[in-house]
Amino acid sequence: MTATVTSADGTSIAFDSIGTGVPVILVGGAVNDRTTVAGLATVLGDAGFRAVAYDRRGRGDSGDAPVYEVAREVEDLAALISHVGGSAALFGHSSGAILALEAASQGLPVTKVAIYEPPFVVVESRPSPGDDLVTRVRELISADDRDGAVELFLTEGVGAPPQQIAGMKASPVWGWFAALAHTLPYDLEICGPGNHLPADRLAKIDAPVLAIGGGNGEAWIRAAAEAVAAAVPNGRYETLEGQDHGVLHHPESLRGLLVDFLR
Repeated sequence: MTATVTSADGTSIAFDSIGTGVPVILVGGAVNDRTTVAGLATVLGDAGFRAVAYDRRGRGDSGDAPVYEVAREVEDLAALISHVGGSAALFGHSSGAILALEAASQGLPVTKVAIYEPPFVVVESRPSPGDDLVTRVRELISADDRDGAVELFLTEGVGAPPQQIAGMKASPVWGWFAALAHTLPYDLEICGPGNHLPADRLAKIDAPVLAIGGGNGEAWIRAAAEAVAAAVPNGRYETLEGQDHGVLHHPESLRGLLVDFLR
């Protein structure tokens, strides 16, 4: 059954909880809600953890505020951590991985952090998004051009090739993306201008960090995961062979790495 917690600014955050063991909060990335991590929640719940899948603000059954700040999303995580007992491990995917790292760097009572392919740009082969990308995406959303906002985000923010975007437009997933387009600026704010690696903030993380990259995915984003593992005081990198950025469609593939690390 879905429950809610109230964040510091009064926003209601909806979540589902599976299992009864050590709590692990699952943080999804762009154009995702709690259903995206539901499969992984089931895997971890079956493995003896209490897996918490939540709707980040502005998505699903959670509320939102008129003005967005990354600090509010950190407060959302703080409210969830308090609800599940005062400390928890975090798993973050894509921009959700960056949010999980930010929460840990700000001193939330995070016991461990597992991340999958945070979209930092650390290699020259992948151009950095423009520093004004979030402004341009917001302008398209304000003009009610949700399709344009999604396409700009995918093209410049993610580096998706035109043929991949064309395939997405022809599939049902595009309607899902467009419905959540208003939250794209949130993820761009979390990634920061140019998606640069915030080494100074990562160095503040005390919790152990497991950074994972998919063996079948893009080399630039695997390099980002490796860079995070190198930047935190207690980091480790692992390649998950046979997977790419869509690993949440194959949650069972994460079982071994996550269970070993979280225990």
